[in-house]
Amino acid sequence: MNQHTTRRQNVRGFTLIELLIVIVILGLLASLVAPTMFSKVTSSQRDTAATQMQMFETALDTYRLDVGRYPEKLEEVRESDAPNWDGPYLPKALPKDPWGNDYVYRTPGENGQPYYMASMGADGQEGGEEDNADIVHQ
Repeated sequence: MNQHTTRRQNVRGFTLIELLIVIVILGLLASLVAPTMFSKVTSSQRDTAATQMQMFETALDTYRLDVGRYPEKLEEVRESDAPNWDGPYLPKALPKDPWGNDYVYRTPGENGQPYYMASMGADGQEGGEEDNADIVHQ
C-alpha cells in the first residue's frame, strides 16, 4: 500500500471559538431586531381589530336599512328572526378580536351614538394602556 492512500486528508473545519463568535453575533442581531418585530405584531393586532370593527359597521348599517333599527346583539347580523331581515350580513361567523376575546357591542351607544363597539385589547379588560388599551370604534 502506498503511504499516501492510507493517510487521511487534512480537512479543515470550524473551530469551537469560531462557532461561538458566530453564535454571539447572531444573538446580538436578534436582540436588536426582535423588539422591532414584536412591536409590529402589536400594531398589526390593533389594526386587525379596527378593520374587523369596520366590517361589523357595514353589516350593522345594512341590518338597520333592512330592519329599521340596529340589532340588540351583534350576533343578529348572522341570524335573526326580525321582520324584513335579509341576512346574513357577514359571510362567516363573528370573529373574535386578535387576542381571542369577544367584541363588546351595546345599543344604544354613548353620547347619542346608535351603538358602542370595542375590543378590550390584549388583557380583555376595560381600560388599560399600550397593548391593553381599548380599541373603540367611532
